[in-house]
Amino acid sequence: MSKQLLLGDEAIAQAALDAGLSGVYAYPGTPSTEITEYIQMAPITSERNIHCRWSVNEKTAMESALGMSFAGKRALVCMKHVGMNVAADCFINAAITGVKGGLIVLAADDPSMHSSQNEQDSRFYGDFSLIPMYEPCNQQEAYDMVYNGFEFSEKIGEPLLVRMVTRLAHSRSGVECKPTKPQNNLSFSEDPRQFILLPGNARKRYKTLLARQEEFIKASEESSYNKYTDGPNKKLGIVACGIGYNYLMENYPEGCEYPVLKIGQYPLPKKQLLQLVESCDEILVLEDGQPFVEKHLKGYLASE
Repeated sequence: MSKQLLLGDEAIAQAALDAGLSGVYAYPGTPSTEITEYIQMAPITSERNIHCRWSVNEKTAMESALGMSFAGKRALVCMKHVGMNVAADCFINAAITGVKGGLIVLAADDPSMHSSQNEQDSRFYGDFSLIPMYEPCNQQEAYDMVYNGFEFSEKIGEPLLVRMVTRLAHSRSGVECKPTKPQNNLSFSEDPRQFILLPGNARKRYKTLLARQEEFIKASEESSYNKYTDGPNKKLGIVACGIGYNYLMENYPEGCEYPVLKIGQYPLPKKQLLQLVESCDEILVLEDGQPFVEKHLKGYLASE
């Protein structure tokens, strides 16, 4: 393994290259632009003939990456949060069709609008599409999530949404890189009708997606990216999502006195959330963006 000093965006790009990427498709927009630029400049890109394209918009980028995935290849599509609105229809359809090769959709959100005309939270798209999501807390986790995420996407047969935020995308940290994997060979679905969303097929595929939600929740409850750490002071329980966990640990370098649930994989790990609620008097939710987890947690408590 080699260690490199990388931006969060560069960690994403290097992980995709190391994981056997065959193509990246994107529309430029801060804070996602550096991912595709890094892949364009990497020597391995020309050596392996990795497709590296700027698309006319985010929807065509999504369509191109999805087509590569249908052929069994690993593909990455990158866009900033406002671009998710452009790609939304194709993104939701991809959740229903499923994928053959690993497909990672990188959504770079810009909380506080450092270089954007509005503020959005892409986790709502992943939730609406009923697919798993990753949200890294630091550069190393961003690398690991993408490196292992292609295999996870292929295992579940669904695209995977990875949410980055500006402060993580544009800060540097040491990253341990893993061995480079070969590209996937061409392969095709045993049932190519899954990729044709005529109503008859779409209804069947959608029922299948709905039936798999408990499986996705179980995967989150067992994920190493979601970690429950107990603490002696039960007056407060803390749920820390993505970079929010990084901020929390900066304030408690010797360990937090309160129980903490770190969240890096969605759907939310309901079992650990309820464990925290039952153990503590009050709950504090740390998340960079809109109150996504807070709203879900209130829904869980209302149903109990």
